[in-house]
Order: sequence, then structure tokens, then C-alpha cells
Amino acid sequence: MDLTKLATEKRNPDTVNIDELSTLEVIRKIHEADLGVVSCITPVLTEISKVAEKVVKAFENGGRLIYIGAGTSGRLGVLDASECPPTYGTDPNLVVGVIAGGDYALQHAIEGAEDDPELGKSDLQKLKLTNKDVVVAIAASGRTPYCLGAMGYSKSQGAFTAALVCAANSPMEKLADISIPIITGPEVVTGSTRMKAGTAQKLVLNMISTASMIRWGKVYSNLMVDVQPTNEKLRQRAKNIIVEATGASEKEAEEALLNQGGNTKAAIFQLITGVAPNDAKPYLDQHDGKLKEAIRMFTKK
Repeated sequence: MDLTKLATEKRNPDTVNIDELSTLEVIRKIHEADLGVVSCITPVLTEISKVAEKVVKAFENGGRLIYIGAGTSGRLGVLDASECPPTYGTDPNLVVGVIAGGDYALQHAIEGAEDDPELGKSDLQKLKLTNKDVVVAIAASGRTPYCLGAMGYSKSQGAFTAALVCAANSPMEKLADISIPIITGPEVVTGSTRMKAGTAQKLVLNMISTASMIRWGKVYSNLMVDVQPTNEKLRQRAKNIIVEATGASEKEAEEALLNQGGNTKAAIFQLITGVAPNDAKPYLDQHDGKLKEAIRMFTKK
């Protein structure tokens, strides 16, 4: 593998003397480099939206969003997946993060795991991948064997397959149904792709999961109405969301939330429509949990 041809592995001419700078000057160099990351994503917004649309269709048809990667890329996928249940009340099996080497690799380097294409394949086999699923393979280099093995298997099973990479014309890009190449260029510390490349990947994963959840009805206005009130902070957040959405008092919000067994969305529907507490969730279910649609249809009755 000739890493010298990868933009992420080249030396950054702006930081060749970074080891001679003061701490503040080092921080400024890192900050200056990071400022350019967002603009690198602009050219691929259409591709990101197409992947998100595929994810929504997968959810509607009983499929899953599966992130898969090695090292930093794998950790970022696991992070994004793990945030979906508490934020949007989703089943933990709906958005899945897979990292080469398994959970142990989240905190430890697993030597050789990323070089094994068969491991990528077998990890997806363990998940019982189907053609209803969407697989997003993540790798800064765009050529990680683990990801290529996973992508090859994904394609063979008819699953929609996307690649999130930070290199142009990479093997992963050529294999994907849709590729999202973000050309972030040389890192502040040569080859340290947990920096600019990792930041770009995190931003894109945020976009994919958040846009998918919004389009799937997990957000009302800009409120996370499927938040799970599992601790004091989240219970207060749920009450605040109900107050914002309905104009009710905090006491009314608390009572409605209690009536609905902690279901924020149902509490909002109850307060806006005035239905009996027992009728809120069944009516929402008739509209696939899409709160705005359920309210609109109720008011037309």
C-alpha cells in the first residue's frame, strides 16, 4: 500500500515547524486547519441527502442503518449509532455501529483487524444483513480491507451500500452505490486522521442520522419529541419540550407526561388535541408515530 499518494498522509506545509511553536500557537494551527473542514463537505451535500433518503426508506421497510469501519472511523460510527436510542427513542438494533475487532477495539488497538476483509464480511453476517438494510462503510483512506470486505458482502446481499471516505477515486468509492468523498487534505500531524478527517466524518454522520430521524417523524418542529426521559436531566428536557410544543404550564406538562408513561410525543398530542389520555398513543400509532401528521388529521375530523 503506497500511503504517500493519499492526501491525508501527505505532510502539511503549514505545520512543518509545529514542534517549535508555543502551546497557544499549536492550538491556533489546529484551529485554523479545522476551520476549513466544513467547507470540504459542501460539494457532497447532495450525496449525503441521497444516503439519508435511503435510510428513511430502510426504516419504513423494516431495515436498519449499519455503520462499519476500523479504528477512529469505526469508533465514530459506533458513537453516532449509540446516540440514537436516547435522543430519538429508537430500538438499539435500528442504527448499529460495527468496529473491526469488536467492542474491545473502542478503547484498544486491535492489530491486523482492519487488514482482514473476511472479518468485515463475517461481522455483517453475524448481524444477518438483508437487502432491506443500508450499510455505510467509513474509512479516511477509502481502501481499508475490512471495509472493502464488508462492502463486497453488503452488495452481494442487495443492501444499499455507501462509502464515507476522505480520499478521491478510492477503491471504496468505486464499490459503493453512493460515495461521500470529503477531501480534507493533509493533517496538522501527518497521517493523524482522527483530526480533520475524523471531524469531517463525525459531521457527516450527524447529518445522515439526524436528517433520517427528522424525515422519519422523530422530530416535531425542531424538538426531539421521542426523547426517552430516563434520568432527571432528560425528564426535565421532556417537560420543557412539551411546554414549548403546547404552551402548557410545566405542571400540565408533567401530568401529561405521567399520563403517557413518559411518552413525550403522546403527551404533546394529548395536550394539543384534548383527547383522553388513553386515546393519544393509539391515534399516534395509526399515523406511524408522526406527530404533526396525526395532529393535522385529528383537527380535520
